[in-house]
Amino acid sequence: MAAHRRGSQPPGPDAGRRRSLGDAMSIARKWARAAVALGLLLGAHAAHPVHAEWPDKPIRFIVPYPAGGGTDIVARAVGKRMSDSLGQPIIIDNRPGASTIIGTEAVARAPGDGYTIGLVTDSHVLNPYFFGQKLSYDWRKDFAPVAQLVSVPFILVANPKTGPSTVKGLIEAARARPGKITYASIGNGTPHYLAMEWLRALANIDLVHVPYKGVAPALADVMGGQVDVMFTGMSTGLPQVRNGRLNGLAVSGAKRSPIAPDIPTVAEAGLPDFAFMTWYGVVAPASTPPALVARLSEEIRRALQSPDLQKQLAELGVEPAPSGPEAFARFMEEESVKYGRIIKLTGAKGE
Repeated sequence: MAAHRRGSQPPGPDAGRRRSLGDAMSIARKWARAAVALGLLLGAHAAHPVHAEWPDKPIRFIVPYPAGGGTDIVARAVGKRMSDSLGQPIIIDNRPGASTIIGTEAVARAPGDGYTIGLVTDSHVLNPYFFGQKLSYDWRKDFAPVAQLVSVPFILVANPKTGPSTVKGLIEAARARPGKITYASIGNGTPHYLAMEWLRALANIDLVHVPYKGVAPALADVMGGQVDVMFTGMSTGLPQVRNGRLNGLAVSGAKRSPIAPDIPTVAEAGLPDFAFMTWYGVVAPASTPPALVARLSEEIRRALQSPDLQKQLAELGVEPAPSGPEAFARFMEEESVKYGRIIKLTGAKGE
């Protein structure tokens, strides 16, 4: 038998048993760690029951505008297709007021469980410039971007009897009678207001702003001759142009609208630097799990691919512009920068 080194002890009779016990304890510790990990996973699932069961009840779609306008029409059209796909009703909840702040705040405060989404427009990134500390939410931190829906050109309309018939005519009238030509909008700080303020600044003319609480009363007063001109959505303005109750002076986008090819752009009509498109998109409360945000975004993309919805949107003069959550977030950042420049140029003010 080989001699043991000085100071070492020969293995005792219990050495094998100790090794076996150690191996068993190591295996037990591994199983314990696995059990803890499984428990955490199951706990997370209980806290956010996903998503296999979602949706198992109606989804609320908050629209911060009155029923009947372009935003409401688009939201209902998209919601119907989503409802057909998901097998649950999409309930449109109109919460108008305060330049979309009332409805948008309701989205921010809702549970992030996938059962509340909200429609936003460019007012979402405009409001911080105009209302600042008055806002109870942060448009970047308190919402999860879901998807952009559409891009929407405005149409510049005027009363046929009291207003101009062209952009050139509007500019000439404003220069001949400074401070006498009036324009309607749906309130300070809104895209309708900002578009006209940008036109005013580029043309270097003096116009009088008349704010209203909605498109319908503003448009009614333009048709009635109480106000001279306004920018409004194609879905609300173009039908009145076609029936002769309004003049269509120009569209606000960089190109002519396919549904009104005879109406020039503002750029073509004499202000080459002008191009203005509003947009609609969808957000969810910030705490909504990413998996549900992705699912909602996919459902919106699928809805916008529907041929009948595309036809309906084309008839409204709006252009589908689907995008995923990350692309929509980048788009809103770019829009915020763009509007900041326009506000600085025009000196536009909020309420």
